[in-house]
Amino acid sequence: MTGAYAGTGTTYVIGVDYGTLSGRAVVVRVSDGAELGASTLDYPHAVMDATLAATGEQLPPEWALQVPSDYVDVLRVAVPAAVREAGIDPQDVIGIATDFTACTMVPTLADGTPLNEVPGYEGRPHSYVKLWKHHAAQGQATRINELAAERGEAWLPRYGGLISSEWEFAKGLQLLEEDRELYDLMEHWVEAADWIVWQLTGEYVRNACTAGYKGIYQDGAYPSDEFLAALNPDFAGFAREKVAHTIGALASKAGSLSEEAAAWTGLPAGIAVAVGNVDAHVTAPAAQATDPGQMVAIMGTSTCHVMNSDRLSEVPGMCGVVDGGIVEGFYGYEAGQSGVGDIFAWFVANQVPGEIKDAATAQGLSVHEYLTEQAQVEPVGAHGLVALDWHSGNRSVLVDHELSGTIVGLTLATKPHEVYRALLESTAFGTRKIVETFNAAGVPVTEFVAAGGLIRNPFLMQVYADVLNMPISVIGSSQGPALGSAIHAAVAAGAYEDIHAAAAAMGRLDRAAYTPDPESAAAYDALYREYAELHDYFGRGANDVMHRLKALRRSARTPQAVSA
Repeated sequence: MTGAYAGTGTTYVIGVDYGTLSGRAVVVRVSDGAELGASTLDYPHAVMDATLAATGEQLPPEWALQVPSDYVDVLRVAVPAAVREAGIDPQDVIGIATDFTACTMVPTLADGTPLNEVPGYEGRPHSYVKLWKHHAAQGQATRINELAAERGEAWLPRYGGLISSEWEFAKGLQLLEEDRELYDLMEHWVEAADWIVWQLTGEYVRNACTAGYKGIYQDGAYPSDEFLAALNPDFAGFAREKVAHTIGALASKAGSLSEEAAAWTGLPAGIAVAVGNVDAHVTAPAAQATDPGQMVAIMGTSTCHVMNSDRLSEVPGMCGVVDGGIVEGFYGYEAGQSGVGDIFAWFVANQVPGEIKDAATAQGLSVHEYLTEQAQVEPVGAHGLVALDWHSGNRSVLVDHELSGTIVGLTLATKPHEVYRALLESTAFGTRKIVETFNAAGVPVTEFVAAGGLIRNPFLMQVYADVLNMPISVIGSSQGPALGSAIHAAVAAGAYEDIHAAAAAMGRLDRAAYTPDPESAAAYDALYREYAELHDYFGRGANDVMHRLKALRRSARTPQAVSA
Protein backbone atom coordinates (compact mmCIF):
# COMPACT_ATOMS: atom_id res chain seq x y z
CA MET A 1 0.00 0.00 0.00
CA THR A 2 1.36 3.47 -0.84
CA GLY A 3 0.87 6.66 1.14
CA ALA A 4 -1.93 7.75 -1.18
CA TYR A 5 -5.59 6.90 -0.69
CA ALA A 6 -5.94 3.16 -1.19
CA GLY A 7 -9.68 3.00 -1.78
CA THR A 8 -11.35 2.07 -5.04
CA GLY A 9 -14.66 3.89 -4.63
CA THR A 10 -16.17 6.77 -2.68
CA THR A 11 -16.05 5.86 0.98
CA TYR A 12 -16.60 7.73 4.22
CA VAL A 13 -15.55 7.71 7.86
CA ILE A 14 -17.19 9.09 10.99
CA GLY A 15 -15.38 11.18 13.59
CA VAL A 16 -17.09 11.68 16.95
CA ASP A 17 -15.74 14.43 19.21
CA TYR A 18 -16.79 14.26 22.87
CA GLY A 19 -16.41 17.69 24.45
CA THR A 20 -17.16 19.07 27.89
CA LEU A 21 -20.82 19.87 27.23
CA SER A 22 -21.71 18.03 24.03
CA GLY A 23 -20.74 15.38 21.52
CA ARG A 24 -20.45 16.05 17.78
CA ALA A 25 -20.40 13.57 14.91
CA VAL A 26 -18.96 14.49 11.50
CA VAL A 27 -19.12 12.54 8.24
CA VAL A 28 -15.89 12.86 6.23
CA ARG A 29 -15.01 11.70 2.72
CA VAL A 30 -11.93 9.50 2.85
CA SER A 31 -10.33 10.62 -0.41
CA ASP A 32 -9.98 14.32 0.42
CA GLY A 33 -11.25 15.03 3.94
CA ALA A 34 -14.37 16.88 2.81
CA GLU A 35 -16.80 17.30 5.72
CA LEU A 36 -20.25 16.44 4.41
CA GLY A 37 -22.53 16.33 7.43
CA ALA A 38 -22.47 17.02 11.15
CA SER A 39 -24.74 16.82 14.16
CA THR A 40 -24.36 17.75 17.83
CA LEU A 41 -26.08 16.48 20.95
CA ASP A 42 -25.87 18.46 24.17
CA TYR A 43 -25.41 16.07 27.07
CA PRO A 44 -28.79 15.77 28.83
CA HIS A 45 -27.12 16.01 32.26
CA ALA A 46 -24.44 18.53 31.20
CA VAL A 47 -21.83 18.88 33.97
CA MET A 48 -22.79 18.21 37.57
CA ASP A 49 -20.61 20.63 39.52
CA ALA A 50 -23.12 21.92 42.04
CA THR A 51 -25.65 19.16 42.70
CA LEU A 52 -26.03 15.46 41.93
CA ALA A 53 -28.90 15.08 39.46
CA ALA A 54 -30.17 11.80 40.89
CA THR A 55 -30.66 13.11 44.42
CA GLY A 56 -30.26 16.89 44.44
CA GLU A 57 -27.37 16.46 46.89
CA GLN A 58 -25.02 19.43 46.98
CA LEU A 59 -21.53 18.59 45.75
CA PRO A 60 -18.39 19.92 47.45
CA PRO A 61 -16.24 22.61 45.79
CA GLU A 62 -14.04 21.64 42.83
CA TRP A 63 -16.21 18.63 41.84
CA ALA A 64 -17.26 18.03 38.22
CA LEU A 65 -19.21 14.87 37.32
CA GLN A 66 -20.99 13.50 34.25
CA VAL A 67 -23.42 10.70 33.41
CA PRO A 68 -21.93 8.06 31.07
CA SER A 69 -25.23 7.24 29.38
CA ASP A 70 -25.10 10.75 27.89
CA TYR A 71 -22.11 9.60 25.83
CA VAL A 72 -24.04 6.66 24.38
CA ASP A 73 -26.86 9.05 23.52
CA VAL A 74 -24.44 10.85 21.20
CA LEU A 75 -23.98 7.60 19.26
CA ARG A 76 -27.73 7.04 19.13
CA VAL A 77 -28.66 10.57 18.08
CA ALA A 78 -25.78 12.55 16.57
CA VAL A 79 -24.24 9.84 14.39
CA PRO A 80 -27.45 8.93 12.48
CA ALA A 81 -28.33 12.61 12.16
CA ALA A 82 -24.91 13.44 10.68
CA VAL A 83 -25.25 10.60 8.17
CA ARG A 84 -28.69 11.86 7.15
CA GLU A 85 -27.39 15.39 6.70
CA ALA A 86 -24.50 14.11 4.57
CA GLY A 87 -26.95 12.27 2.35
CA ILE A 88 -24.71 9.24 2.01
CA ASP A 89 -25.42 5.54 2.03
CA PRO A 90 -24.38 4.23 5.48
CA GLN A 91 -23.09 1.10 3.77
CA ASP A 92 -20.27 3.23 2.30
CA VAL A 93 -18.91 4.07 5.77
CA ILE A 94 -15.73 2.07 6.42
CA GLY A 95 -14.73 3.24 9.89
CA ILE A 96 -15.50 5.29 12.97
CA ALA A 97 -13.23 6.89 15.56
CA THR A 98 -13.82 8.91 18.71
CA ASP A 99 -11.94 11.41 20.81
CA PHE A 100 -12.64 12.58 24.34
CA THR A 101 -11.82 15.11 27.01
CA ALA A 102 -9.10 13.90 29.35
CA CYS A 103 -8.52 12.96 32.03
CA THR A 104 -12.20 11.92 32.31
CA MET A 105 -12.62 8.73 34.34
CA VAL A 106 -15.37 6.10 34.48
CA PRO A 107 -15.46 3.55 37.36
CA THR A 108 -16.89 0.28 36.03
CA LEU A 109 -17.60 -3.36 36.75
CA ALA A 110 -15.74 -6.08 34.84
CA ASP A 111 -18.15 -5.84 31.88
CA GLY A 112 -17.87 -2.05 31.59
CA THR A 113 -21.07 -1.19 33.46
CA PRO A 114 -20.56 2.22 35.11
CA LEU A 115 -21.03 2.11 38.87
CA ASN A 116 -23.78 4.73 38.80
CA GLU A 117 -25.85 2.24 36.75
CA VAL A 118 -25.49 -0.47 39.40
CA PRO A 119 -28.80 -0.55 41.35
CA GLY A 120 -28.45 1.14 44.70
CA TYR A 121 -25.40 3.24 43.81
CA GLU A 122 -26.99 5.99 41.73
CA GLY A 123 -26.99 8.28 44.78
CA ARG A 124 -23.24 8.01 45.38
CA PRO A 125 -21.28 10.88 43.80
CA HIS A 126 -18.12 8.79 43.42
CA SER A 127 -19.98 6.31 41.21
CA TYR A 128 -20.20 8.84 38.37
CA VAL A 129 -17.76 9.98 35.71
CA LYS A 130 -15.14 12.38 37.05
CA LEU A 131 -14.77 14.98 34.30
CA TRP A 132 -11.38 16.39 33.37
CA LYS A 133 -12.02 19.54 35.38
CA HIS A 134 -12.84 17.67 38.58
CA HIS A 135 -10.13 19.24 40.76
CA ALA A 136 -11.18 17.92 44.15
CA ALA A 137 -8.25 15.49 44.26
CA GLN A 138 -5.63 18.22 44.67
CA GLY A 139 -4.71 16.96 48.13
CA GLN A 140 -4.02 13.50 46.73
CA ALA A 141 -2.05 14.99 43.82
CA THR A 142 0.11 16.96 46.22
CA ARG A 143 0.94 13.81 48.19
CA ILE A 144 1.80 11.95 44.98
CA ASN A 145 4.14 14.75 43.93
CA GLU A 146 5.83 15.06 47.31
CA LEU A 147 6.39 11.32 47.63
CA ALA A 148 7.62 10.95 44.05
CA ALA A 149 10.09 13.81 44.50
CA GLU A 150 11.28 12.41 47.82
CA ARG A 151 11.86 8.97 46.30
CA GLY A 152 13.33 10.29 43.06
CA GLU A 153 10.83 8.40 40.91
CA ALA A 154 12.19 8.28 37.36
CA TRP A 155 8.81 8.99 35.78
CA LEU A 156 8.23 12.32 37.56
CA PRO A 157 10.44 14.46 35.26
CA ARG A 158 8.49 13.12 32.27
CA TYR A 159 5.57 15.19 33.59
CA GLY A 160 7.48 18.37 34.24
CA GLY A 161 8.01 17.40 37.86
CA LEU A 162 4.35 17.47 38.87
CA ILE A 163 1.32 15.18 38.56
CA SER A 164 -2.02 16.95 38.12
CA SER A 165 -5.11 16.54 40.26
CA GLU A 166 -6.97 15.98 36.98
CA TRP A 167 -5.20 12.69 36.27
CA GLU A 168 -5.97 9.02 36.87
CA PHE A 169 -3.96 8.30 40.00
CA ALA A 170 -4.98 11.37 42.03
CA LYS A 171 -8.66 10.81 41.24
CA GLY A 172 -8.33 7.10 41.96
CA LEU A 173 -6.73 7.76 45.34
CA GLN A 174 -9.52 10.19 46.18
CA LEU A 175 -12.08 7.48 45.38
CA LEU A 176 -10.31 5.00 47.67
CA GLU A 177 -10.08 7.43 50.56
CA GLU A 178 -13.57 8.90 50.31
CA ASP A 179 -15.72 5.89 49.30
CA ARG A 180 -13.93 2.64 50.04
CA GLU A 181 -16.98 0.50 49.24
CA LEU A 182 -17.17 1.86 45.70
CA TYR A 183 -13.43 1.54 45.23
CA ASP A 184 -13.62 -2.14 46.13
CA LEU A 185 -16.65 -2.65 43.86
CA MET A 186 -14.87 -1.02 40.91
CA GLU A 187 -12.97 -3.48 38.71
CA HIS A 188 -11.77 -1.09 36.01
CA TRP A 189 -10.80 2.58 36.26
CA VAL A 190 -11.41 3.54 32.64
CA GLU A 191 -10.68 6.65 30.63
CA ALA A 192 -13.89 7.78 28.94
CA ALA A 193 -11.92 7.77 25.66
CA ASP A 194 -11.58 4.00 26.06
CA TRP A 195 -14.98 3.38 27.62
CA ILE A 196 -16.83 4.69 24.57
CA VAL A 197 -14.72 2.48 22.26
CA TRP A 198 -15.61 -0.41 24.57
CA GLN A 199 -19.30 0.40 23.99
CA LEU A 200 -18.74 0.46 20.22
CA THR A 201 -16.81 -2.80 19.97
CA GLY A 202 -17.47 -4.83 23.11
CA GLU A 203 -13.70 -4.88 23.66
CA TYR A 204 -11.70 -2.90 26.21
CA VAL A 205 -8.47 -1.47 24.78
CA ARG A 206 -6.53 1.33 26.47
CA ASN A 207 -5.15 3.99 24.16
CA ALA A 208 -1.45 4.87 24.27
CA CYS A 209 -2.22 8.58 24.57
CA THR A 210 -4.15 8.64 27.86
CA ALA A 211 -2.15 5.75 29.31
CA GLY A 212 1.00 7.80 28.92
CA TYR A 213 -0.20 11.32 29.64
CA LYS A 214 -2.83 10.69 32.29
CA GLY A 215 -1.96 7.20 33.59
CA ILE A 216 1.77 7.64 34.33
CA TYR A 217 2.67 4.81 31.94
CA GLN A 218 6.34 5.28 31.04
CA ASP A 219 8.90 2.86 29.62
CA GLY A 220 6.40 0.02 29.74
CA ALA A 221 5.41 0.36 33.40
CA TYR A 222 3.09 2.16 35.79
CA PRO A 223 4.21 3.42 39.24
CA SER A 224 5.24 0.49 41.42
CA ASP A 225 3.14 -1.24 44.06
CA GLU A 226 5.71 -0.07 46.59
CA PHE A 227 5.25 3.57 45.65
CA LEU A 228 1.47 3.32 45.71
CA ALA A 229 1.49 1.53 49.07
CA ALA A 230 3.52 4.39 50.52
CA LEU A 231 0.66 6.71 49.59
CA ASN A 232 -1.91 4.42 51.17
CA PRO A 233 -1.39 0.72 51.96
CA ASP A 234 -4.75 -0.12 50.38
CA PHE A 235 -3.69 1.63 47.15
CA ALA A 236 -0.79 -0.75 46.46
CA GLY A 237 -2.55 -2.77 43.76
CA PHE A 238 -4.33 0.14 42.04
CA ALA A 239 -2.27 0.19 38.84
CA ARG A 240 -2.08 -3.58 38.52
CA GLU A 241 -5.69 -4.37 39.50
CA LYS A 242 -7.75 -1.36 38.34
CA VAL A 243 -5.77 0.41 35.60
CA ALA A 244 -3.50 -1.95 33.65
CA HIS A 245 -4.94 -3.35 30.43
CA THR A 246 -4.02 -3.99 26.79
CA ILE A 247 -2.70 -0.78 25.19
CA GLY A 248 -3.40 0.04 21.55
CA ALA A 249 -1.34 2.31 19.31
CA LEU A 250 -3.03 5.44 18.00
CA ALA A 251 -4.65 5.11 14.54
CA SER A 252 -4.74 1.33 14.92
CA LYS A 253 -7.90 -0.76 14.96
CA ALA A 254 -9.36 -1.40 18.41
CA GLY A 255 -12.03 -3.76 17.10
CA SER A 256 -15.09 -3.97 14.89
CA LEU A 257 -18.43 -2.24 15.31
CA SER A 258 -20.70 -4.56 17.27
CA GLU A 259 -24.24 -5.46 16.27
CA GLU A 260 -25.60 -3.47 19.22
CA ALA A 261 -23.59 -0.35 18.33
CA ALA A 262 -24.55 -0.77 14.67
CA ALA A 263 -28.20 -0.60 15.74
CA TRP A 264 -27.50 2.59 17.70
CA THR A 265 -25.63 4.35 14.90
CA GLY A 266 -27.21 2.94 11.75
CA LEU A 267 -23.73 2.00 10.50
CA PRO A 268 -22.71 -1.42 9.15
CA ALA A 269 -21.67 -3.94 11.79
CA GLY A 270 -18.06 -5.02 11.44
CA ILE A 271 -16.53 -1.75 10.23
CA ALA A 272 -13.27 -0.61 11.82
CA VAL A 273 -13.33 1.21 15.15
CA ALA A 274 -10.09 3.04 15.87
CA VAL A 275 -8.30 3.08 19.21
CA GLY A 276 -9.55 5.97 21.35
CA ASN A 277 -7.80 9.31 21.57
CA VAL A 278 -7.84 12.69 23.30
CA ASP A 279 -9.61 15.67 21.74
CA ALA A 280 -6.44 17.75 21.65
CA HIS A 281 -3.96 15.16 20.43
CA VAL A 282 -6.26 13.82 17.73
CA THR A 283 -6.46 17.30 16.20
CA ALA A 284 -2.81 17.40 15.09
CA PRO A 285 -3.30 15.48 11.82
CA ALA A 286 -6.43 17.51 11.03
CA ALA A 287 -4.15 20.56 11.06
CA GLN A 288 -1.45 18.78 9.04
CA ALA A 289 0.78 19.12 12.09
CA THR A 290 2.42 15.72 12.35
CA ASP A 291 6.04 16.91 12.09
CA PRO A 292 8.39 17.95 14.93
CA GLY A 293 8.17 21.56 16.14
CA GLN A 294 4.56 22.22 15.14
CA MET A 295 2.76 23.17 18.35
CA VAL A 296 -1.01 22.83 18.03
CA ALA A 297 -3.12 24.81 20.49
CA ILE A 298 -6.68 23.52 20.67
CA MET A 299 -8.44 26.58 22.04
CA GLY A 300 -11.85 26.14 23.61
CA THR A 301 -13.10 26.15 27.19
CA SER A 302 -9.50 25.26 28.01
CA THR A 303 -6.44 25.07 25.78
CA CYS A 304 -4.28 22.02 25.23
CA HIS A 305 -0.90 22.45 23.55
CA VAL A 306 0.49 19.37 21.80
CA MET A 307 3.61 18.91 19.74
CA ASN A 308 5.73 16.15 18.22
CA SER A 309 9.49 16.05 18.61
CA ASP A 310 12.28 13.71 17.62
CA ARG A 311 14.03 14.29 20.97
CA LEU A 312 13.24 13.36 24.57
CA SER A 313 13.67 16.23 27.03
CA GLU A 314 12.41 17.23 30.43
CA VAL A 315 10.28 20.36 30.04
CA PRO A 316 9.36 21.98 33.38
CA GLY A 317 5.62 21.98 34.01
CA MET A 318 4.65 20.07 30.90
CA CYS A 319 1.71 17.71 31.21
CA GLY A 320 3.80 14.88 29.85
CA VAL A 321 5.98 13.45 27.13
CA VAL A 322 4.94 10.09 25.69
CA ASP A 323 6.58 7.93 23.06
CA GLY A 324 3.93 7.71 20.32
CA GLY A 325 1.56 9.88 22.34
CA ILE A 326 0.45 11.87 19.29
CA VAL A 327 2.02 10.16 16.27
CA GLU A 328 3.84 6.85 16.20
CA GLY A 329 7.59 7.34 15.84
CA PHE A 330 7.85 10.67 17.66
CA TYR A 331 7.78 11.82 21.24
CA GLY A 332 4.52 13.64 21.87
CA TYR A 333 4.57 16.58 24.27
CA GLU A 334 1.56 18.10 26.00
CA ALA A 335 1.03 21.28 27.98
CA GLY A 336 -2.10 23.29 28.62
CA GLN A 337 -4.16 25.99 30.25
CA SER A 338 -7.09 24.86 32.41
CA GLY A 339 -9.23 27.88 31.64
CA VAL A 340 -9.43 29.98 28.47
CA GLY A 341 -12.87 30.20 26.87
CA ASP A 342 -14.31 29.31 30.28
CA ILE A 343 -12.78 32.53 31.65
CA PHE A 344 -14.31 34.68 28.93
CA ALA A 345 -17.67 32.97 29.44
CA TRP A 346 -17.50 33.48 33.20
CA PHE A 347 -16.89 37.19 32.73
CA VAL A 348 -19.77 37.63 30.29
CA ALA A 349 -22.16 35.61 32.45
CA ASN A 350 -21.32 37.22 35.78
CA GLN A 351 -19.53 40.55 35.39
CA VAL A 352 -21.19 42.40 32.51
CA PRO A 353 -23.95 44.90 33.32
CA GLY A 354 -27.37 44.61 31.74
CA GLU A 355 -27.07 47.74 29.62
CA ILE A 356 -24.12 46.26 27.74
CA LYS A 357 -26.02 43.04 27.09
CA ASP A 358 -28.94 45.12 25.83
CA ALA A 359 -26.65 47.16 23.57
CA ALA A 360 -25.15 43.98 22.13
CA THR A 361 -28.63 42.59 21.43
CA ALA A 362 -29.68 45.83 19.76
CA GLN A 363 -26.73 45.56 17.38
CA GLY A 364 -27.35 41.90 16.65
CA LEU A 365 -24.10 40.87 18.33
CA SER A 366 -23.21 38.43 21.07
CA VAL A 367 -21.81 40.01 24.21
CA HIS A 368 -18.42 38.53 23.31
CA GLU A 369 -18.53 40.18 19.89
CA TYR A 370 -19.68 43.49 21.34
CA LEU A 371 -16.91 43.60 23.95
CA THR A 372 -14.33 42.56 21.37
CA GLU A 373 -15.36 45.39 19.04
CA GLN A 374 -14.95 47.89 21.87
CA ALA A 375 -11.67 46.43 23.10
CA GLN A 376 -9.84 46.10 19.81
CA VAL A 377 -9.77 49.81 18.97
CA GLU A 378 -7.62 50.75 21.98
CA PRO A 379 -3.81 50.68 22.04
CA VAL A 380 -1.94 47.94 23.86
CA GLY A 381 -1.78 48.73 27.57
CA ALA A 382 -4.36 51.53 27.44
CA HIS A 383 -6.56 49.70 29.95
CA GLY A 384 -3.81 49.75 32.59
CA LEU A 385 -4.53 46.13 33.52
CA VAL A 386 -2.80 42.79 33.67
CA ALA A 387 -4.54 39.55 34.59
CA LEU A 388 -3.52 36.03 35.56
CA ASP A 389 -5.36 33.31 33.64
CA TRP A 390 -5.81 30.97 36.61
CA HIS A 391 -9.56 31.03 37.17
CA SER A 392 -9.54 27.24 36.78
CA GLY A 393 -6.06 26.79 38.22
CA ASN A 394 -2.78 26.51 36.34
CA ARG A 395 -2.07 23.40 34.28
CA SER A 396 1.23 24.51 32.76
CA VAL A 397 3.83 25.41 33.74
CA LEU A 398 3.01 25.52 37.45
CA VAL A 399 0.64 22.51 37.58
CA ASP A 400 -1.27 23.90 40.55
CA HIS A 401 -5.06 23.96 40.63
CA GLU A 402 -5.05 25.77 43.96
CA LEU A 403 -4.13 28.96 42.10
CA SER A 404 -6.87 31.39 41.12
CA GLY A 405 -7.57 34.30 38.80
CA THR A 406 -6.31 37.81 39.45
CA ILE A 407 -6.74 41.21 37.80
CA VAL A 408 -4.35 44.00 38.76
CA GLY A 409 -4.91 47.67 37.96
CA LEU A 410 -8.68 48.03 38.39
CA THR A 411 -9.97 51.56 39.05
CA LEU A 412 -13.40 53.15 39.27
CA ALA A 413 -12.92 54.20 35.64
CA THR A 414 -12.29 50.68 34.36
CA LYS A 415 -14.80 49.58 31.74
CA PRO A 416 -16.05 46.01 31.12
CA HIS A 417 -14.48 45.82 27.66
CA GLU A 418 -11.11 46.70 29.19
CA VAL A 419 -11.34 43.86 31.68
CA TYR A 420 -12.46 41.57 28.89
CA ARG A 421 -9.41 42.49 26.81
CA ALA A 422 -7.11 41.96 29.79
CA LEU A 423 -8.55 38.46 30.19
CA LEU A 424 -8.02 37.71 26.49
CA GLU A 425 -4.43 38.91 26.81
CA SER A 426 -3.84 36.90 29.96
CA THR A 427 -4.48 33.65 28.10
CA ALA A 428 -2.03 34.71 25.39
CA PHE A 429 0.55 35.46 28.09
CA GLY A 430 -0.03 32.01 29.58
CA THR A 431 0.61 30.46 26.17
CA ARG A 432 3.79 32.52 25.74
CA LYS A 433 5.03 31.20 29.10
CA ILE A 434 4.50 27.65 27.80
CA VAL A 435 6.25 28.31 24.46
CA GLU A 436 9.21 29.96 26.20
CA THR A 437 9.53 27.02 28.58
CA PHE A 438 9.63 24.52 25.70
CA ASN A 439 12.20 26.58 23.82
CA ALA A 440 14.41 26.88 26.91
CA ALA A 441 14.24 23.12 27.47
CA GLY A 442 15.60 22.34 24.01
CA VAL A 443 12.29 21.42 22.39
CA PRO A 444 11.88 24.34 19.98
CA VAL A 445 8.49 25.53 18.79
CA THR A 446 8.94 26.32 15.10
CA GLU A 447 5.30 26.82 14.10
CA PHE A 448 2.27 27.74 16.20
CA VAL A 449 -1.01 26.28 14.94
CA ALA A 450 -4.36 27.36 16.39
CA ALA A 451 -7.46 25.18 16.36
CA GLY A 452 -10.72 25.01 18.29
CA GLY A 453 -13.72 27.26 18.66
CA LEU A 454 -11.81 30.40 19.69
CA ILE A 455 -10.14 30.76 16.29
CA ARG A 456 -13.42 32.38 15.21
CA ASN A 457 -12.30 35.57 17.01
CA PRO A 458 -9.80 37.30 14.66
CA PHE A 459 -8.85 39.88 17.28
CA LEU A 460 -7.93 37.16 19.77
CA MET A 461 -5.81 35.44 17.14
CA GLN A 462 -4.00 38.70 16.38
CA VAL A 463 -3.35 39.23 20.09
CA TYR A 464 -1.75 35.79 20.23
CA ALA A 465 0.43 36.56 17.20
CA ASP A 466 1.55 39.85 18.78
CA VAL A 467 2.15 38.40 22.25
CA LEU A 468 4.06 35.38 20.91
CA ASN A 469 5.73 37.57 18.25
CA MET A 470 5.41 34.75 15.75
CA PRO A 471 2.97 33.92 12.95
CA ILE A 472 -0.17 31.96 13.81
CA SER A 473 -1.27 29.24 11.41
CA VAL A 474 -4.95 28.29 11.64
CA ILE A 475 -6.60 24.94 11.02
CA GLY A 476 -8.87 25.00 7.99
CA SER A 477 -11.70 23.18 9.71
CA SER A 478 -14.17 24.23 12.38
CA GLN A 479 -14.33 20.61 13.53
CA GLY A 480 -10.68 19.89 14.25
CA PRO A 481 -11.05 17.04 16.76
CA ALA A 482 -13.86 15.34 14.83
CA LEU A 483 -11.90 15.63 11.57
CA GLY A 484 -8.82 14.31 13.35
CA SER A 485 -10.79 11.35 14.61
CA ALA A 486 -12.08 10.70 11.10
CA ILE A 487 -8.50 10.72 9.82
CA HIS A 488 -7.56 8.14 12.45
CA ALA A 489 -10.58 6.07 11.39
CA ALA A 490 -9.37 6.11 7.79
CA VAL A 491 -5.97 4.77 8.82
CA ALA A 492 -7.53 2.13 11.10
CA ALA A 493 -9.72 1.02 8.20
CA GLY A 494 -6.68 0.61 5.94
CA ALA A 495 -7.43 3.47 3.55
CA TYR A 496 -4.02 5.07 4.18
CA GLU A 497 -0.67 3.59 5.09
CA ASP A 498 -0.08 5.88 8.06
CA ILE A 499 -1.27 9.03 9.79
CA HIS A 500 1.18 11.27 7.87
CA ALA A 501 -0.29 10.23 4.51
CA ALA A 502 -3.85 10.57 5.78
CA ALA A 503 -3.16 14.01 7.27
CA ALA A 504 -1.63 15.25 4.03
CA ALA A 505 -4.72 14.19 2.07
CA MET A 506 -7.51 14.86 4.57
CA GLY A 507 -6.20 17.67 6.82
CA ARG A 508 -6.14 21.37 6.01
CA LEU A 509 -4.16 24.35 7.29
CA ASP A 510 -4.00 28.09 6.56
CA ARG A 511 -0.33 28.82 7.21
CA ALA A 512 0.67 32.17 8.79
CA ALA A 513 -2.92 33.40 8.74
CA TYR A 514 -1.96 36.02 11.34
CA THR A 515 1.42 37.75 11.52
CA PRO A 516 2.68 39.90 14.40
CA ASP A 517 2.58 43.67 14.26
CA PRO A 518 6.05 44.88 15.37
CA GLU A 519 4.74 47.88 17.32
CA SER A 520 2.11 45.84 19.17
CA ALA A 521 4.58 43.04 19.82
CA ALA A 522 7.00 45.48 21.46
CA ALA A 523 4.21 46.94 23.60
CA TYR A 524 3.12 43.48 24.66
CA ASP A 525 6.68 42.64 25.69
CA ALA A 526 6.40 45.31 28.40
CA LEU A 527 3.00 44.06 29.55
CA TYR A 528 4.21 40.47 29.53
CA ARG A 529 7.04 41.36 31.89
CA GLU A 530 4.41 42.44 34.42
CA TYR A 531 2.49 39.20 33.87
CA ALA A 532 5.66 37.15 34.36
CA GLU A 533 6.45 38.91 37.63
CA LEU A 534 2.95 38.30 38.98
CA HIS A 535 3.11 34.71 37.66
CA ASP A 536 6.18 33.94 39.73
CA TYR A 537 5.12 35.96 42.78
CA PHE A 538 1.81 34.17 43.25
CA GLY A 539 2.72 30.90 41.56
CA ARG A 540 6.16 30.01 42.88
CA GLY A 541 5.74 30.43 46.61
CA ALA A 542 6.50 34.10 47.32
CA ASN A 543 2.88 34.59 48.37
CA ASP A 544 0.62 31.58 48.96
CA VAL A 545 -2.51 33.66 49.51
CA MET A 546 -4.39 31.80 46.75
CA HIS A 547 -3.79 28.48 48.49
CA ARG A 548 -4.94 29.91 51.80
CA LEU A 549 -8.11 31.34 50.28
CA LYS A 550 -8.96 28.00 48.66
CA ALA A 551 -8.52 26.32 52.05
CA LEU A 552 -10.81 28.87 53.70
CA ARG A 553 -13.40 28.34 50.98
CA ARG A 554 -13.38 24.59 51.50
CA SER A 555 -13.71 24.88 55.24
CA ALA A 556 -16.59 27.32 54.89
CA ARG A 557 -18.42 25.07 52.42
CA THR A 558 -18.26 21.73 54.20
CA PRO A 559 -21.65 19.98 54.35
CA GLN A 560 -21.83 20.80 58.04
CA ALA A 561 -21.10 24.49 57.49
CA VAL A 562 -23.57 24.77 54.61
CA SER A 563 -26.26 23.04 56.66
CA ALA A 564 -25.66 25.42 59.54
